[in-house]
Amino acid sequence: MLMDLKVVLVEPLYQGNVGSVARAMKNFGFSDLVLVNPCKPEVEARAMSSHAWDLLQNATVVSSLEGAIEDSSIVIGTTGITGLKFDEHLRIPPFSPREVRERLSGMDGNVAVLFGREDQGFSREELSLCDMIMTIPTSEVYPVMNLSHAVAVVLYELSELTTGDLPLADAFDVRLLHEHIAELLDDIDYPEHKKEKTRLMIKRIFGRACLLEREVQTLRGILRKIQQHIRE
Repeated sequence: MLMDLKVVLVEPLYQGNVGSVARAMKNFGFSDLVLVNPCKPEVEARAMSSHAWDLLQNATVVSSLEGAIEDSSIVIGTTGITGLKFDEHLRIPPFSPREVRERLSGMDGNVAVLFGREDQGFSREELSLCDMIMTIPTSEVYPVMNLSHAVAVVLYELSELTTGDLPLADAFDVRLLHEHIAELLDDIDYPEHKKEKTRLMIKRIFGRACLLEREVQTLRGILRKIQQHIRE
């Protein structure tokens, strides 16, 4: 069976692209589409979706990105612009769709793949919600792809990703882990101006590690012991 993967379009601007994304999803066997504050899919969207109109009709529409990914163990943001500054970690390290497939191979869990606005992509805040960053290797002459073309390329690679035996940690438990780390940084008086970058760095490390349920619980147990010793 294919991994439980959903495609999330963040504020798509054009009906034609939304319809074409639905068609590409059906081409490669995916059906879970989530639209964050989308343009209204009407005649053009229906025409471009062709025989995937049912997928558009059943799409989940939400008002915030947080609502779209709240049940996802791994959140993957796609971008045509990769890392600019290694000390920021906002867009690094970038993985190709094939590398993402290899990292998720053998896993079982909920995965969300995000695609940004056609004109502006993602905001810094939205990118900071991603566990992994994915980019499609393209020509340096013109690296940014059309939205539906990018979705098609990504889903072509991920269509071979089948459910495995290793359970990804539950999204709620992963959030608790990150909150726990934030508490620990406070406990050790970690420099305030470094906290945001450090939390993002840790998020990227855990994202590419694809943490399992038992691993998250073990890490939280270690953090509790550290906090206990600090407070004593």
